[in-house]
Amino acid sequence: MGWDRNQMAARAAQELQDGWYVNLGIGIPTLVSNYIPEGISVTLQSENGMLGMGPFPFEGDEDPDLINAGKQTITELPQTAFFDSATSFAMIRGGKIAMAILGGMEVSEEGDLANWMVPGKLVKGMGGAMDLVAGVGRVVVVMDHTNKAGESKVLKSCTLPLTGKGVVDRIITNLGVLDVVPGGLKIVECADGVTEDELRKATEATIVG
Repeated sequence: MGWDRNQMAARAAQELQDGWYVNLGIGIPTLVSNYIPEGISVTLQSENGMLGMGPFPFEGDEDPDLINAGKQTITELPQTAFFDSATSFAMIRGGKIAMAILGGMEVSEEGDLANWMVPGKLVKGMGGAMDLVAGVGRVVVVMDHTNKAGESKVLKSCTLPLTGKGVVDRIITNLGVLDVVPGGLKIVECADGVTEDELRKATEATIVG
């Protein structure tokens, strides 16, 4: 039971507000662009130098020169603007981006995020995640609640190298939605077919209320 990747992305899309500039991270967050609610106009930013990303192209319509930060082919819109990475990161560091929806490997009850490397594994680089969590107004993390071994990824404290400390506002997983609040995490809602008790049992972090 619970949400699949597309349902998680659709739930994350409910976080979007009209007029916002939003950055979508690699993985499940990239799917959010397919579920922007009707009547909501947002401008999607990609840290590799694109403002105004369109949805994923249909098969056969791909342009290899149009990619997002995760190297996936995307589409442009009539209002799309292109620029260099320096300008892109000036937007991020300058507080011009209202929200980032990012993937995660681990999140702690204090809002710490680990999402850029696993020790001993080859890493191409940290990407823009560290700048994003430090520079945007709101950070929403979308990820599976447990790893392949069934162990919680929503922890009392992260075990992997941190991307940022105390930066996460909301966590959306396949089991539900949790907010970072003083003293731990607060359950906002449970995913379809998931009980609050099941959500609590799958969470190592402290759940308050």
